[in-house]
Amino acid sequence: MEILAFGVQADEKPLIEEAFRAEGHHEVRCLDVFLSEDTAPIAAGYETVSTSVNCALGNRVLQTLAAGGTQMVAQRSTGFNNIDLQVAERLGMTVARVSSYSPHSVAEFAWTLAMAVNRRIVRASNRTRDFDFRLDGLMGRDLHGRTAGILGTGKIGEAFTRIAHGFGMNLLGWDAAENPACLELGMKYVPKERLLAESDLVSLHVPLLPATRHLLDAAALRTMKDDAILVNSSRGGLVDSRALVAELRAGRFTGVGLDVYEAEAGLFFLDRSLEGVDDDTLARLVTFPNVVVTSHQAYYTADAVGQIIETTVANVLDYTAGRRSENVLVPAPSRT
Repeated sequence: MEILAFGVQADEKPLIEEAFRAEGHHEVRCLDVFLSEDTAPIAAGYETVSTSVNCALGNRVLQTLAAGGTQMVAQRSTGFNNIDLQVAERLGMTVARVSSYSPHSVAEFAWTLAMAVNRRIVRASNRTRDFDFRLDGLMGRDLHGRTAGILGTGKIGEAFTRIAHGFGMNLLGWDAAENPACLELGMKYVPKERLLAESDLVSLHVPLLPATRHLLDAAALRTMKDDAILVNSSRGGLVDSRALVAELRAGRFTGVGLDVYEAEAGLFFLDRSLEGVDDDTLARLVTFPNVVVTSHQAYYTADAVGQIIETTVANVLDYTAGRRSENVLVPAPSRT
């Protein structure tokens, strides 16, 4: 069977091809275009397609896939808010994801963003390229002894917490369930409002669900310290971007590091430098000198991508063998 993989990055392509070649039973065709209403007809005749988090699998796309003979979707990410699971189930399609991969990739990148905005790394680098070696406006602050607030203390949140503990920070956490490993590090679980009000650094590590959409809305952002640092390396929809712009325009926050953006689909992973972007909110965000925006790359290490591909291959093998693993979000009725 040949698998059609959408939204494959250049660095990712040889890894995917080698993984399926080593598996020996299936072939893969990699496309750099994302799955959408316009590109879905390309999948006609492919029983299995593989997708990335910025592919859009709504009702029309899934209907087109099913009409073309697609029966299985292998998502190459943990998040799946881009897939209408109810429609997939109604169409009898199997949907699987990568339930976990290296948490260190995202946690380490979240800290990279935090330190970049705290120590003004981007501004300093831009200056030195012009041989401007002044220190004006580059003053950061020690994080040792300050408070880190971690919203979501699963595997990635725990990895972020361990690094915060290494910095010698006080630890506040918020989650539906307390993580024993975080408690051992000295974390104190508190209500979200208290965490936001007391934290010098706030980092988001929760999934995007209806209950967490705009977890940081205008009211929540106003609760935060004026000089706080905010980092989001989880999902863009966790933060109300317009409300964040309003707070930044009011001169609040020492720095904001965003690896995700709630309207990133159709922008991130693409070169839009010659076209311009008509998203006024994103355009405004990138103009603030205390904001760093990256293009959803926190997961993008050889270690994490390798694990994602390995799991994707395993998901395809499970599908063809009629097995069901923890990665299956929607099992086909005939394969349960």
